[in-house]
Amino acid sequence: MRIAIVGAGSLGTIVGAYLADGGMDVELIDAYQEHVDALNQTGAKVIGTIEFQAKVKAITPEQKSGFYDLVLLLTKQLYNESVLKELLPYLHEESIVCSLQNGIPEEHVAAIVGAERVIAGSVEFGATFIEPGVSSLTTAYPQFKKYAFQIGELDGGHTERIQRVKEVLDLVGGTHISDNLVGTKWSKLLINNAFSGLSAALNGTYGDILDHETGIRSAVHIVDETIKVGHANGVAFVTMNGFDIASLELQSEKDIPARIQALRHVMEPSRLLKASMLQDLEKGRKTEIHYINGVVSSKAKDVNLKTPYNDLVVRLVEAAEAEQNVPQFDHNIRAFEQLLQIKQLNV
Repeated sequence: MRIAIVGAGSLGTIVGAYLADGGMDVELIDAYQEHVDALNQTGAKVIGTIEFQAKVKAITPEQKSGFYDLVLLLTKQLYNESVLKELLPYLHEESIVCSLQNGIPEEHVAAIVGAERVIAGSVEFGATFIEPGVSSLTTAYPQFKKYAFQIGELDGGHTERIQRVKEVLDLVGGTHISDNLVGTKWSKLLINNAFSGLSAALNGTYGDILDHETGIRSAVHIVDETIKVGHANGVAFVTMNGFDIASLELQSEKDIPARIQALRHVMEPSRLLKASMLQDLEKGRKTEIHYINGVVSSKAKDVNLKTPYNDLVVRLVEAAEAEQNVPQFDHNIRAFEQLLQIKQLNV
């Protein structure tokens, strides 16, 4: 099986390292020339919660050749239109494109490459790009090896090809097949909304959010908004890492302490993670905020629900993008404090 990792950034570097070490014929494809050069010269180096290095083959997008049997799509959704159209000549009739992107991109991916080629996936570990050739695994290693991916057919079926993809990804970390693709993606979206969104909006790690009373309370409300909007859109959330995500919904304000405790327990292995959207802001780049928290804000309008916490995250990240700066935690946390105060007054 010939494999392409399209978007070999923080996550793709780690995935490529383990696949190459496992004997797979894999190419890491990335537009960052210095990164490609470092990968070819010294290999893919993984640091953080594990120390690991593997010899890999890396190329830039214009160096693609032949056909790929499996494509692991790890680019940002911002670039899907151009990336996927450029990929088409390198796909054969039975090629598989496995979307491992944040958000819910499958409909757009399928529209370009064909629904029959698409398998969807959810990455359940975190990573930070350190420098060319080096990525830091920020999820606790035992958790990573147990829960690294969820994948599923668009129709929820169990097929021979989904089993093949699972066997490939198992070389990286624990891979689980989902028969509820939509639920899988929304469950991952929920975590991204609460912690990636706040990480970018505040400029902090997941641990900073977990340890800050206003931060964790805001995360609880973001989670609740996401669950309510998902349910209103017919979504059945799936368990993640063995945890019932839907159980985090608030029935009343009295539930908040228990939800804080549950979130702190579930997210503890990821406390070192810094959102990729925050890394984008640090580099002066556009983020995927409209494909993360913005999805909930958008879909809430269709079902007449209010999502003030997700909306605030979107506004703060948009402001940082427009000003090309990195948010200040102590400053932006005040906006969430004010929102919580308004919430209390309305209870």
